[in-house]
Amino acid sequence: MLKARRFAWCLATLTVLASPTLAVECGRLDHDGATYTVCKVDTTHETIRLFLNDPETGKPLGSFNNVETLSEARGEILTFAMNAGMYHQDRTPVGHYLEDGKEARGVITSDGPGNFGLLPNGVFCVGGDGAQVIETKRYVEEKPNCTYATQSGPMLVIDGGLHPRFLKDSDSLYVRNGVGTSADGKTAYFAISEDAVNFHAFGRLFRDALKVPQALYFDGNISRLFSRDLGRHDGGFPMGPIVGVTQPTQ
Repeated sequence: MLKARRFAWCLATLTVLASPTLAVECGRLDHDGATYTVCKVDTTHETIRLFLNDPETGKPLGSFNNVETLSEARGEILTFAMNAGMYHQDRTPVGHYLEDGKEARGVITSDGPGNFGLLPNGVFCVGGDGAQVIETKRYVEEKPNCTYATQSGPMLVIDGGLHPRFLKDSDSLYVRNGVGTSADGKTAYFAISEDAVNFHAFGRLFRDALKVPQALYFDGNISRLFSRDLGRHDGGFPMGPIVGVTQPTQ
């Protein structure tokens, strides 16, 4: 396992990290007494993808190692990856999942138990116009042209406001991860907490520090990150959907 390189970010740095030669940049961000690792992806220079099953065997990839191996077979190198949505015991997605234009599971609009059913939830959509977090009912109504999509929940930030059911003093504390997107779709921020935090604190990271209008929760029990920039490769239980960025090896 690679050991992570950690360093401090100031908020001003976040706006100038991306460049044509290094369009994924990860670093540490301290906010309201908690520490987070944030990876900023410039979608104008990088292609964000979702990974679920091995295309040859049909079996779940389940790990960053397997995604690396698949990428290498395609002549690419994995630069960033993160677990990307809740899944069942067999690692099939709980909600909507779309990979390379092919739908593996339809959209779920009903409420239900657990964090996924804490409406409003949302969909992380990657398409020709970049990346967007879209509230689920809006996603169904607007039918955006997505090449990749994964549904999770709850929404963390909705049109610049926190999810209405978040409690500032909640004692439900976990290491959490999620994604937020800029209004123009050109920037996606993937964040994982290094401390156990509640939903309110995690939502404030996206709203107040990263200043994104929309953000979506991915998970809280198996949150993991792969960052070649940091030399970080988290291990753990097998995963379901994985989001990643690859680059050609040459």
